[in-house]
Amino acid sequence: MKIQLKYIFLILLLGTMFSCTDYLDKESDTELTMDMVFTDKDRMESMLAYVYSGIPDPTWASLNRTGWGVMGDDWTPSERWQQWGWDAIPKITGNWNTATPWAGGYWGDLPKRIRTANILRANVVPIEGTTITAQEVEYIQAECRFLQAYYYSLFVNCYGVCPFQPDYIAPTNGSTEELLTGPVPYDEIIDWCDNEMLEASKILPANYTQAIKYGRVTSIMCLSARARMLLFAASPLVNGNPDYANFTDTEGTPLFNSSYDENKWKKALEAHRLLIQEAEAAGHELYKMYNDDGSIDPFASTAWVHARTYADGNKEILFARPQNQTELDRHMSPYGAGGNGGLGMTQSLVDAFFMENGLSPILGYENGDKTKPIINPESGYTESGFSTNDDVRNTDNWNWYDGKEKVAAKAGTFNMYVHREPRFYNAILWNERYYIWDRRNVDFYQYGKDNNYTHDAPQNGYLGLKRKHPNSDSKNGSWQYRPGIVYRLAEAYLSYCEILNEVSPGSQEILTYLNLIRERAGIPQYATSQKDGYIAVNLNDQDEMREIIRRERRVELCGEGVRYDDLRRWKEADDVLDGDFYGMNFSGTEKSDDPSNPKAFYVRTQYQKRVYQKKYYWFPIYQDEIDKNPNLVQAPYWTESE
Repeated sequence: MKIQLKYIFLILLLGTMFSCTDYLDKESDTELTMDMVFTDKDRMESMLAYVYSGIPDPTWASLNRTGWGVMGDDWTPSERWQQWGWDAIPKITGNWNTATPWAGGYWGDLPKRIRTANILRANVVPIEGTTITAQEVEYIQAECRFLQAYYYSLFVNCYGVCPFQPDYIAPTNGSTEELLTGPVPYDEIIDWCDNEMLEASKILPANYTQAIKYGRVTSIMCLSARARMLLFAASPLVNGNPDYANFTDTEGTPLFNSSYDENKWKKALEAHRLLIQEAEAAGHELYKMYNDDGSIDPFASTAWVHARTYADGNKEILFARPQNQTELDRHMSPYGAGGNGGLGMTQSLVDAFFMENGLSPILGYENGDKTKPIINPESGYTESGFSTNDDVRNTDNWNWYDGKEKVAAKAGTFNMYVHREPRFYNAILWNERYYIWDRRNVDFYQYGKDNNYTHDAPQNGYLGLKRKHPNSDSKNGSWQYRPGIVYRLAEAYLSYCEILNEVSPGSQEILTYLNLIRERAGIPQYATSQKDGYIAVNLNDQDEMREIIRRERRVELCGEGVRYDDLRRWKEADDVLDGDFYGMNFSGTEKSDDPSNPKAFYVRTQYQKRVYQKKYYWFPIYQDEIDKNPNLVQAPYWTESE
């Protein structure tokens, strides 16, 4: 038997950045027999590396390829970057149809990885005299089992449903008709993925001792992906959603179950309980750094959790994709300091961060008008005037002021940005904030040092900092390695809280896990009664707790590509992502907060209008694919004229 191969590439180490190439394809340049592949360690490992290469990059690709980072309401890139392949930009502004290109490429790429995993799993054997032992073969087969399920979960997360033949290996000389299959109901695919991920987790180790295996699938990675998938499957978008009651295949079989199923929440709860139990037993914990007095340093902890690797002691990482790309840091860095300077964050995210006292600064907006925030009078927040004193904090390991001061915001800072929680200062670069890598305040005023260029400038008055490596020096072009974190323990805790509130409202565990997140973040924790140093909440009010959990999730996981799926699964995307987006006055030239002054910079100003229709909840299948395969059905509402 022969396998047709387009390219064979040498795997240097599986723990380095995975190459992406069409390992198996029908058009061959080289033909190899099964024996030639599966008796040669390098060729076999190259094949395995190709299977792994389908894991999406959770940082850079999340912004400009898959677009999940940009399609939420956290990141906001320069619109003119669309010409350099930022596929998400036309989508967020409503320029999207069934022929729109998408660099994420799931429809074409994931089936190839699934097929290759199938072939590898069926044929891999021990290779005498190498590290490919019987034990290693068992692991490789389990890895392939997980990756097949993981890719199917990504596929349905994107398209809703898809053709599904998990154990079928299409022959290279097969007929076209054999490939013209239709979609399978969503729940059927999820159930299969659930079982495969769980079974793979029972075979694989919780971690590896060899550094070369960093990034290889572990039992914890399996349980992480499974937990996230089951949370999505339990959520309103696909659990009792009447919008899809009439969405069927070509024979009339419903593709989504429009009846609410409480058991989906229970299954998600058990999946998260198992994940947390197994992760903690394997030594995983929230990453923390400490001050000299023994207290948690929240500034350093919430910055370095995104920069330190597992080998460096970051045991919060549950699922990692090894990589060493620098483009994220470059695009967040100001143009005048050697960066590309146009990857910002939204005003709504600025508004979402808590105050130093742990309270939300803004409770909502008058009649939905984002220029008229409803300020929480108990929070101490104001967005008028400028500070008269340095905002000094207790941190011994985090410093952006030349090693001289423990200052979160210097005197003279617009009051919107002072006395905010530590996570805020690791996420937002505002105008006139001190930038240690250039030993100056950034200048986002129109015609300023960091705003002289139409596309390499913050379009709404902010640049992002979330996940920027603290040691990346844009001025000198020194970009540091940062792990690609797909899933971390904080997400598991927050998801567990959300599910508990749906299944067991009033459970004390909700506060236990919320408070673990807030403790690390350096803000007051929650309690069920008034007591010093805590914030009182009504644990038995399910709606109140749902809002609290979602606010915490928005802040802790911001900029990590999670927000878009959250808005989708909650069925809030068409409300939150449709309409005007705001920032500071991009064309402002004066340090003024007077709304009547057209030259004032520190004024809420609309900079972009986004469009989100009901059909956008799922990606459309390319129309030419449907034209070729009459058994396919287009994603919901994409055949409508709206």
